[in-house]
Parts: sequence; C-alpha cells; structure tokens
Amino acid sequence: MNNRSSQTISMLIWRSVGQAVILALLAGFVLPFIYGLVHHYQEKHQHIQQLASLLTTSASTPDGADVVAEQVNVLLENEPSIQSIVFYSTSQPINDISQSLDDWKNALFADTVSFNYPVVSKYEDFESVRPNKSTSNQQLATDLSESMSASSVTDESIGNTNRNNTLIGYINITMDVKVLRSHWFRSIIPLWLTTLLLTIISGIYIFRKLNWPVKDIEALNGVCGIIIKNAELEQLPTIPQRFNFQELTQIKKALAILFGRLQEAKQGYDTLAAFEQQLHNKDVSLDVQLHNFQSMITHELKTSLNAIVGGLQLLDYETLTREQKDAVEIISNGSDKLVLSLDHIIQLNQIQKGQIKIHNNDFNPLQLISDLLTKFEPIANQQGLALTSNIHHVDYSLYGDSAKIQQILSILVSNAIKFTPTGQVVITSQLTHFDKSNRWKISVKDTGIGIDSNHIDDIFNPFFQVDSSQTRQYEGSGVGLPVVKQMVQLMGATIEVDSTLGSGTQFTLTLVMPNQQQSRQQRLLNGLTIIYYYDQETGALFNELEYLGATVICHQDVQQVMNEIRAQKVDMVMFAEDVLADKAEPLAKLIRQHENEESVQRALLIYWYPQHQARYVDNFEYGLKAAGIDYCHSTTYDHKALSDLLKRWLVWT
Repeated sequence: MNNRSSQTISMLIWRSVGQAVILALLAGFVLPFIYGLVHHYQEKHQHIQQLASLLTTSASTPDGADVVAEQVNVLLENEPSIQSIVFYSTSQPINDISQSLDDWKNALFADTVSFNYPVVSKYEDFESVRPNKSTSNQQLATDLSESMSASSVTDESIGNTNRNNTLIGYINITMDVKVLRSHWFRSIIPLWLTTLLLTIISGIYIFRKLNWPVKDIEALNGVCGIIIKNAELEQLPTIPQRFNFQELTQIKKALAILFGRLQEAKQGYDTLAAFEQQLHNKDVSLDVQLHNFQSMITHELKTSLNAIVGGLQLLDYETLTREQKDAVEIISNGSDKLVLSLDHIIQLNQIQKGQIKIHNNDFNPLQLISDLLTKFEPIANQQGLALTSNIHHVDYSLYGDSAKIQQILSILVSNAIKFTPTGQVVITSQLTHFDKSNRWKISVKDTGIGIDSNHIDDIFNPFFQVDSSQTRQYEGSGVGLPVVKQMVQLMGATIEVDSTLGSGTQFTLTLVMPNQQQSRQQRLLNGLTIIYYYDQETGALFNELEYLGATVICHQDVQQVMNEIRAQKVDMVMFAEDVLADKAEPLAKLIRQHENEESVQRALLIYWYPQHQARYVDNFEYGLKAAGIDYCHSTTYDHKALSDLLKRWLVWT
C-alpha cells in the first residue's frame, strides 16, 4: 500500500524541475571542472616538457650557458606555475625519471609536482668540471658555463672531439599545482556564472511551460470539489480552460458526460421510486379491498348459514319422517362443511391482516395427540381406516400455542382421512431436548391417493384444487392447507411434505419451543408499554412484540397516539412497515415536542421499513432521524432477533 502523503501537481513539477536543475548543475560543473582542470594540467605539463627540452638542449652545448641563464630567468618571471628550476650534477642515471602520479590525481590533489630531465654532453672532459652538488637557479647558468668552457679549452688543446654522449646531471623543474589550479579557477569563473544563469533561466522557462496545463488541472480540480461537496448539484459548473490541451479536453468532456448520465440515472431513480410508491399504494389499496370483500362475503355467508343452522335446530326431530330426517341430515352435514370452510376463510383473512395472535401456554403433547385420536377415530372407523399413533418420547410439558397446534394437526388428520380410501393414518411424535429449547417433530402419514410432485408447491395456495372440475370426487374449498401454512409461519415453525402419487402423503410439522428457563427469558419485555402506530395492518410484528411480553397498544390515528402518550408512560413508539416516512416524521416531531414541553421521560421511537426498501433507506433515514426517530430498521419477524435488537436499543444487559 502506498503510504505517501498526497501532493499537488504544481509541487511535483517544482520538485522535478529543481532536481533536474541540480543534476544539470552537478553534471555541467563538476564533470567539466574535473575534465577541464586535468586537461589544463596536461597542457601545462606538455609545455614544461617543451621548456625542459629547450633547456637541456641549450645546456648540453659548450657555449649555451648564457642562453640557459636567460631562459631560466624568463621562465621564472613569466611562468607563475613553475616554482623552481634546479640542476643536479650526477653521473648516475635516476631510475624514476618522472616523480609524478597520474595526471588526474596530480591535477586534483597534489600541491607540487617535480619533473627531472637529463642533461648530456658529447665531450668527456665535462666530468672534470662537474659540480659536486646541486646549484641554485641563479648559479645554474654559471656552473653550466664553466663546465662547458673547461671542456672547450681541453678540446681545443687536444684537438680531438669525442663523439660519445656523457650524462652530466639533471634539470629538475617543480610545478606549483596549487597556483595552477587557482589561476585556472579564476579564469573559468565567468563561464561558470554564465552557465549557472542560463541554467536557472532555462529551469524557470521549463517550469512555466509545464505549469500551463497545471492551471487547467487546478480549475478542473476545483469543479470536482464543488461536485463532491454538493450532492444535490443539478447543473455542472463551468470548467475554465486557458490552454487547448487534448488530454484535458477529453477529461472535461468525460466529466460532463458522466455528470449528465448521473443526472439521468437520478431522474430515473426518482421516477422509479415514485412508481414503486404508487405500486405500493395500489397494492395496499387492493389488499384492503380484497380483505374488505372477503370480510363482507364471509360475514354475509356466515349470517345466512347461522340462520340455516338455527332453523335446523328448531325442527322437532322426533316428528319427522325417515325421508325428512335424511333430508335434514344432508342439509346439516352440508351446512357444517360450509361453516368449517367459512371459518377457515375468515381465519386466513385474519392471519393476513395480522389479527391472529400467538397465545403460548404450557401443554402436554401426549394429551393433545390423545384428543386428536378421540376426535377422529370414529370418522376413520366409518371409512374402514386405522388411525394409530407412534410416540417416541415420555410424558413432558411444552410451552407453545397448543390451540393452533391442535388446529393444524386437526386439518392434517382430516385431510389424511378424506383422501385415503383404504389403509391407515399414522400420527408419529418425536421430541428432542436441547440446552435452551425443545424440538417437537410430529408427522401425519396416510396411505391415500398421494399428490403429484408438480402440485406440491401449489397445495398451500388459497382455493387451489388438484382436480378443479365440477365432477371432482373429493369435496373441499382449498383453504385448509393455506391456513396451516400461515399458522406455521406465524409460530415460526416449519412444515414439510413428502408424497408419492398413488402411495400416500406425509406431512411433518417441526416446532422449536423454549424450555422452561428459555420461556422465562422470552418474556423479558414484561412491563414495557409500546404504542404500535400502523396505517392499514398491524402485521406479524405486533404478535412478536406480545410474544416477548410487552404491552402493545395499536392505533391508526395520530391524535389517538398523542392522547395515549399524554395519558400514561410509554416506553416505545413503533411505526409499522406500512407507514410512509412522510407520515412518520410529523408524528415523531409532535412526540418530541410534547416530551420537551412536559419534561417527561423520552420514549424510544423506532421506524420499521419493508425489507425490499432497504436499498432506499438513505432517501428517508436522514429526515426521520432529524425528526426525532432513534432507529430505522428493516422489519424482522423472528422473536429472538427482535428481542436482541430491543435489548441493544434499550441498553439492556
């Protein structure tokens, strides 16, 4: 991961140009300095070699003493880099003629460098007059002159010339490198200053050129900052562009296109949200109409059936003839079946409206199964069926809604008997104990006609019939199993179907119920008063709150909610999932205003929204919390999850 701190492009350009200038100065000054100084040193060395060759040539002739003396004086006066010129008289060759190191080392680090050049003569008598020690610069010409004069006299007297070269000594020239470097540096300073000035001017010019796109980039960055800070921005700000750089022009166009697409997507989202709200309102309206229609139909039918049943009960059965008794029995059986179907339809309608509540109590599962056998065994015997039970546990007390469990099992056993021409119906009960709960698995298995696998998922739909023809063999309204499914879901249980066409069907009901200790824990909300504000339906959440032990007061009217809050202490106010955010905000503000004015204990306000609106929560959550609602959460129907949420929100331990 890159941990470098952020920096601007202009800062990067400044640093890059500065580094480039420094590198250019180093490369343009240090390297030429070294190269130039070494080259100057080499030139001076070659010049000294030429001078030494001239001196040695002059010194090797008998009459060159005056010339050498004049040359030495001229050199010492006009060559400041030459520190001294010394003559050494020796007849022995010096092994290390050059006392110097490498040229670049001498030029950079040495203070002085000495060079020895041999002086040779063609005359033998030079030996007799060779000085015994080295002479000074001023005596060099005199010594050489005397030696050469003596040699000249001897030669003239003898008259013979010796052609062999004879070493008479060395001329040592010492070069002052410090002076050489100083003179060279003074000569090069103007050039260095000129180069430095040109480099700085070039760097500034390059920076200005590179800074042109930076100005446009900074303008683009400013527009991006405006877009980031203003989430509700509807119009893209103008992006100034001083220079026509193709890349920046492309970025500007891309930003404009993306902003336009974002606005289009936002408009589409708003349209979709409005359309979804309309659909939701229509769905709610249709549901209300459907429920009202079902309530009206069932009420009217139930009223008519009650009149029929009441009339049958008023008949004097003893005075009727056999044919009349048969007719009355047919009418009575038909009315009983119709009453049962209507009861199922009414119950299904109440479950969908959330009007059915869970009422848990301690019960004995063995007694419940015994009551089922007592109720349906005569009916099974009439059809020639065997109704038996297989119990795989001892007597035990469970905690749950025994009335609804008995109704579910009654529907399953009744259907099993109805759709089993021959054979048996078996009720099997298994009980498994866990640390905090008990799992009761009870199944109803028959040897009847079975169900086609293609219709397994449809049998729980209201009014579904496998054989929907007018001449079907088995009667029924198709609402028994839907009631079973709705009740099973209401209790948090599961039901499974295993059927083979022509062999039989098995329904397995699995209930997880708390043990005695867990049941006490589930009533931890005892003592809490909760106002449940809803629009059309209370929903299953209302039942879950009562299941957890809270006192729940339901209201659809805002004024009723406020009257309830003024009349008693309220711990929580919950807004049902069918309450729109626009209706929840004003009520929340009224509640908070009342609490501030009356200085009463602050109630916890919770807004529940449907799970399918979770992706839109950002659109309404801010407004709700600003109005005083404490928490917004998707609706949960699991009592354990709901209990955990409430404990956390109430800061319970």
